[in-house]
Amino acid sequence: VQLQASGGGLVQAGGSLRLSCAASVPTFSTYAMAWFRQAPGKEREYVAAISKSGDSSYYKDSVKGRFTVSRDNAKNTVYLQMESLEPEDTAIYYCAARWGTVLTGNRAPYNYWGQGTLVTVSS
Repeated sequence: VQLQASGGGLVQAGGSLRLSCAASVPTFSTYAMAWFRQAPGKEREYVAAISKSGDSSYYKDSVKGRFTVSRDNAKNTVYLQMESLEPEDTAIYYCAARWGTVLTGNRAPYNYWGQGTLVTVSS
């Protein structure tokens, strides 16, 4: 499984970005997907996750109501729509995949990782 994340950039506080993650796998719909992020000098943290079918999604408390995770299984792509961005959201964002059940949390065992895309939010 190869994952290619894109869509990062520089945005002012209060702005929006949409991240995309394209997966090269023929059975994308059998993989749960998640987004993690790592800010400078900090450990990687879980941000959001979505089930294989897309009917269930989960979020880190600090992004609830601002971020929305979605997926298009026909396009083998998962998205993270980020609204009302804050400087604290500045990080490299990674998409991740695991076969089967969606799991949440910083230590959730996702098997495949993308290369990351940098999001910088200026104050």
